[in-house]
Amino acid sequence: MDGPGYLAELLWAILQPPIGLVFASDGVLEWPAPIRPFQMSGVQVLLDRAEVLLADEMGLGKTVQTIAALRVLAFRGLIEASLVVCPASLIIQWHRELGRWAPELVTRAVRGRAEDRAMQWRLHAHVYIVSYETLRGDVLDVRDSPALRRRWDVVVLDEASRIKNRDTDVSRACRRLPRSRRWALTGTPLENRPEDVASILEFLFGDPEQRHRVDPDPLSLRGDLSRVQLRRKKADVLPELPPKDIHDIVLELPEAQRRAYDEAEQRGILRLREFTAPVTIVHVLELIARLKQLCNHEPVSSESGKLNDLENRLAEIVDNGERALIFSQYTDRSYGARWLAASLSRFNPVLYTGDMSGDERQRQVDAFMGNRDRKVMVLSLRAGGMGLNLQSASYVFHFDRWWNPAIESQAEDRAHRMGRTTPVTVYRYICANTIEERIDARLREKRALFSEVVDGVSLDVGQMLSEEELFGLFGLQPPGAAGQRRT
Repeated sequence: MDGPGYLAELLWAILQPPIGLVFASDGVLEWPAPIRPFQMSGVQVLLDRAEVLLADEMGLGKTVQTIAALRVLAFRGLIEASLVVCPASLIIQWHRELGRWAPELVTRAVRGRAEDRAMQWRLHAHVYIVSYETLRGDVLDVRDSPALRRRWDVVVLDEASRIKNRDTDVSRACRRLPRSRRWALTGTPLENRPEDVASILEFLFGDPEQRHRVDPDPLSLRGDLSRVQLRRKKADVLPELPPKDIHDIVLELPEAQRRAYDEAEQRGILRLREFTAPVTIVHVLELIARLKQLCNHEPVSSESGKLNDLENRLAEIVDNGERALIFSQYTDRSYGARWLAASLSRFNPVLYTGDMSGDERQRQVDAFMGNRDRKVMVLSLRAGGMGLNLQSASYVFHFDRWWNPAIESQAEDRAHRMGRTTPVTVYRYICANTIEERIDARLREKRALFSEVVDGVSLDVGQMLSEEELFGLFGLQPPGAAGQRRT
């Protein structure tokens, strides 16, 4: 192979500065902070490969590695327009981090009204940022979609587990994007089932013109992952990171709360047994949700064993000048984050929930991180469990348990991440002799089983417990089972 074209490509390759020089303090590009060696190797993988599943554990800087790779590719003249797809709550963070780590790249967030978005897609930018929900609408609901008019040099899916179900509109919209490089970022590529990983791999391997079907068989998935997955653990690459100490706090319910819980469970089981129509998983999950809420708070008596314990621990934490994050899967004023924030008013907590606007959520983060006098932050788990950097907190409380271990780990790693110099203490509340204790026992078995298939596996009670197991939580048999008891 010869000729001027080949010689030009060879000369171009020779003249590219090595990655170490790119990140050197006196190198060709200036960086706002040092890039760690393991992050440099991650950037190198992104530079070298068109298909990458960056599956580093939470807190290792997947966002920084991605932005650095985009910047280097743009500096080398290899890309012009890239698209970052992320949860709506992370758009502001991506915009800020791009401005910090790649200030010469023009960044544009696509959001707002349909007519505004149509214009934003057409305006010049090096990096466009869009939420999964907005992308779904602009790809599937818009004729001659501007998101599909170009072939993107890079498409990045942040929190790529959002496309774990291959048959959702969000997954279909992502697969339709014309793309040369495909990068997926998630610390938990398998949340519930092997099919989760298969769906992400189909985005990486597929093309809008021809869908690539991935076999969800675990052995086959391991082979596919070996081709594209880069995963590092904090214990391996950050030996200096202080430990994360996890403690289960098993509490007895106070008298009135116990009485209300037992009555609700007995009535619920009796209702399921006497149901004239077929009992479904939905009915069982509704009872589970009701019982878990009563484990948080009994509204008639206002009793809460968890809150009593939490207030005592927070008093000591705040007196010692430390800070704490408190997560609840609920957001309401009776059992969830808003009730907690009101009940803990003497600590002047910062509240962060998913029903706040993006700007309001950012103001809450700034209020916590920018004011050392605000010692406590109450967050809804799904909104606050991803994308936030809250390293100043030394304590994390799971007020109620989300039965997906990966989501809990994501929440804990808002505090346990690079830059920490002191340990993080995690407390997980479990009410004794309740549905919380029974589900925890079942999912411990599930975690052990799935850890053999994919490291960092996470489970969801609604999807990962079989119908027989869900009904078995209340001593019932699923519809159609032999000998189902009716009274």
